[in-house]
Amino acid sequence: MSVNVYDQANALESALRKSEEFTNLKELYETVNGNPDSKKLFDEFRNIQMELQTKQMNGEDILDNDVERAQQSAQAIEEDENIKQLMEAEQKLSSLIQDLNRVIMKPIEELYKLNN
Repeated sequence: MSVNVYDQANALESALRKSEEFTNLKELYETVNGNPDSKKLFDEFRNIQMELQTKQMNGEDILDNDVERAQQSAQAIEEDENIKQLMEAEQKLSSLIQDLNRVIMKPIEELYKLNN
């Protein structure tokens, strides 16, 4: 019997979209986007993160000024309850995805353990 793993992956995607972790994240993301102050802080934080990642990937130096901006932005979002809840929900979803990845990788790990 052959199993189409893509069908299973699509079913997993659908289940993930219906999961409590994802629906909670989606609601909190909408809350952040619906609050002008939270949205502004969140967008600024993400832009700074992207700038730093781009610099890092391009081999550019990250200056003290960059680090200070990132720290100030991180502090500001920690003080915003909407963003704080969003980040906590994102972490829960990330944990779920890590757990799913462990399950998916289990056959390969077992295979290699058998051949040692």
